[in-house]
Amino acid sequence: MQQITNTILMVRPVAFRMNEQTAVNNYYQETIDNLQPKTIQQKAQEEFDAYVEKLRGIGVNVVVIQDTQEPDTPDSIFPNNWISFHENGNVGIYPMFAENRRLERREDALEVLETQGFHIKNVVDYTSAEEEGVFLEGTGSMALDRVNRKAYCALSPRADEELFIEFCEDFEYSPVIFVANQTVDGKRKAIYHTNVMMCLAETFAVICLDCIDDKKERKNVEKHLKQDGKEIIRITEEQVTHFAGNMLQVKAANDEPYLVMSQSAYDSLTKDQITSIEKHCKILSSSIETIETCGGGSARCMMAEVFLPKK
Repeated sequence: MQQITNTILMVRPVAFRMNEQTAVNNYYQETIDNLQPKTIQQKAQEEFDAYVEKLRGIGVNVVVIQDTQEPDTPDSIFPNNWISFHENGNVGIYPMFAENRRLERREDALEVLETQGFHIKNVVDYTSAEEEGVFLEGTGSMALDRVNRKAYCALSPRADEELFIEFCEDFEYSPVIFVANQTVDGKRKAIYHTNVMMCLAETFAVICLDCIDDKKERKNVEKHLKQDGKEIIRITEEQVTHFAGNMLQVKAANDEPYLVMSQSAYDSLTKDQITSIEKHCKILSSSIETIETCGGGSARCMMAEVFLPKK
């Protein structure tokens, strides 16, 4: 088993904008008042292309799928929420909270990977849960420790406990469940995705433990990470708002590990935090300001990791 992969699936946007349907519980989204939709889309595309170029520049195999004008999918740039790929050839397809995000799911993504020599053995489809108003948004809702077979999940309107446990049974993970909050207008509210407040890498974890208000739950998460030999690199709630938790470790040329993050995440880190990360791997950052502001998601959300076996 491997924790990190060299192949990443990404979706190039054609009609990116702030998604009004996700803004109800994604408190990171903002409108950019003085920009026309056309300009926002253009900026998002430029940021996307520069990001892909940087990934390819270090030797990451980036499979880019072009989004289509129809149907209307403003958040298609975040594919990790609707699909996940696993070493045994299984693919997970997930139920999405926002109705217009359900339209992002597309079979041709699988076809593209198959033409590139990847083997898909089995598709596990959880999308019927949408009929009951139950959601689990892929590796947004879950942080997977693929080597130690543990799945971390911060429960929220987009991460249902029962469905998460069902996923863990199907994919053979031990569930680590908790609630992660953020302060919105003076109230503690659930963070919409686990991958906003934690990132699991091979030998370390970047995590905001302060988001976990329940002491028992916090200690339990810490215990699991330490048990598995991961150095815990703590970030603050303020850094979470700059997407410092939304990072992904990838494998570059010669199997060299890199931690990928946005420029705003990098700029929010302290010298000590950067030193701690760089003890484990190099850092790659890219500016995706428009995508972060309107989309309320960052570098990790844009990458669906491909762990499928080759044919």
